[in-house]
Amino acid sequence: GHDYGQALSKSLLFFEAQRSGYLPHNQRVTWRAHSGLQDGKASGVDLVGGYYDAGDNVKFGLPMAFTVTMMSWSIIEYGKQMAASGELGHAMEAVKWGTDYFIKAHPQANVLYGEVGDGNTDHYCWQRPEDMTTDRHAYKVDPSNPGSDLAGETAAAMAAASIVFRRSNPAYAAELLRHAYQLFDFADKYRGKYDSSITVAQKYYRSISGYNDELLWAAAWLYQASNNQYYLDYLGRNGDSMGGTGWKMTEFGWDVKYAGVQTLVAKFLMQGKAGHHAPVFERYQQKAESFMCSCLGKGDRNVQKTPGGLIFRQRWNNMQFVTSASFLATVYSDYLASSGRNLRCSSGNVPPAELISLAKSQVDYLLGDNPRATSYMVGYGSNFPQRVHHRGSSIVSIKVNPSFVSCRGGYATWFSSKRSDPNLLTGALVGGPDAYDDFADERDNHEQTEPATYNNAPLIGILARLGGGHGGYNQLLPVVVPAPKPVVTKPQPTPSPKTTPPPASWSGPISIEQKMTTSWIAHGITYYRYSTVVTNKSNKSLSSLNLSISKLYGPIWGVTKSGDSYTFPSWLSSLSAGKSLEFVYIHSASAADVSVTNYVLA
Repeated sequence: GHDYGQALSKSLLFFEAQRSGYLPHNQRVTWRAHSGLQDGKASGVDLVGGYYDAGDNVKFGLPMAFTVTMMSWSIIEYGKQMAASGELGHAMEAVKWGTDYFIKAHPQANVLYGEVGDGNTDHYCWQRPEDMTTDRHAYKVDPSNPGSDLAGETAAAMAAASIVFRRSNPAYAAELLRHAYQLFDFADKYRGKYDSSITVAQKYYRSISGYNDELLWAAAWLYQASNNQYYLDYLGRNGDSMGGTGWKMTEFGWDVKYAGVQTLVAKFLMQGKAGHHAPVFERYQQKAESFMCSCLGKGDRNVQKTPGGLIFRQRWNNMQFVTSASFLATVYSDYLASSGRNLRCSSGNVPPAELISLAKSQVDYLLGDNPRATSYMVGYGSNFPQRVHHRGSSIVSIKVNPSFVSCRGGYATWFSSKRSDPNLLTGALVGGPDAYDDFADERDNHEQTEPATYNNAPLIGILARLGGGHGGYNQLLPVVVPAPKPVVTKPQPTPSPKTTPPPASWSGPISIEQKMTTSWIAHGITYYRYSTVVTNKSNKSLSSLNLSISKLYGPIWGVTKSGDSYTFPSWLSSLSAGKSLEFVYIHSASAADVSVTNYVLA
């Protein structure tokens, strides 16, 4: 199996490589240095900081905001798992690097700076960010040049981030929420597409879906952050007219937010918060479920997949759609499990565990389980892209060779080099393979070898969930993101023995019951023996079974390991109706996470 904890750590490192501005003392990606230190100065505003979105040196506001929203959502859902693996602090720092910049970029209630630099002059040059000689003009939206999509997404990012910091930094959380309220009002009152105002963004981040999806998305995040009924009513009143209940999506990303809105509103419905909006919210939920079914291949209009099984949307940076769709599948699976429901697809009811299995299959593919046996995360595994389309990574570090790299000289010397990148862009998730699972590791193949912050942002949540398991958390309860603690590696006190009911991640015809049967102390360590009983509650024979067992730290008897999962022991080929099988394991921890990933009833 894959080391999801290691992949999570590396994914978060990538954000440090993308930092603009003054780098802090605890910067871990040490081949980078300060850059963009005059940003905003010509406009009389301080716009130093933020993130470069991909392999160039432009700061684009729309994808940066979506990145911060998705990092925040990852932490809100799976912060406990991140804390357990010691990565919560890094994840929160990555969010704050973005939100500190958004505070600067929003100097007045109805003014938001949405871009620094422009793609045309920037792409003409191949330079380290530290050497930039390109134009650093700052572009803004305001009442006479509106940008509802940009302001709406930035409001969503700041509202979501306010939930992340509510416990550990309440004053900062309140400041973020104040900005989010203002930005939502600005976006809603002065309507228009941001790329009609910031026209230099059109070639790079054109808002094809318009701004209605961002207005609904921002309202959903403001409701989550504030519990203010106004935003819930906004979703109820405008769901039909703004497309929230109408669009059947097969994609989710920095441009089109409908599937994300539909997933959040479905969550509010399952939390019992819909009130008199329930009929409208049920229509949002139907569209959310349509998205999930299409990803599983069980809808009436399914997403395309490569022969190797990867979700495929487009040739250019397809991986962004893989991680964002997989994230929605992951959280929706946990919402369904927490409410004891199945997913309703046109082909019938689907247990929520199938959505987690889908997300796992996509993550495993991008980490190397694919026809090329290539990891599409730089620095993970033994075979990963070596010639990434990324200026900073492909040019010698300014700390190794401070000689100035000129605009066109960078192309001649570094871009055209066939050698591996001098600086490892650890954790970067590149654009990925084509529709036939083929991939060319070449620097000029930007469709496949360029990474992006919004590829990684939803991935950190999925990796935390896959690595940390479900943990028995109810994803429909109010969220409290713990304050990050320094990692202490002393043994954790084991909870008192108890019978664990079937884990919430399963509500199908197969029950799983675990209980601790005995414990003893050896060499100062307490060991526990657990018995797990799997029962076929259906009236058919169970001819095939696959179990996922995570957080297992010792020997196991009574099941056979098969790849990443466990199946019947050698002496059992099926399980008759009403019959059970028992397996046991011993380790010095609380009960392992056991769930059903696949089964066949005959």
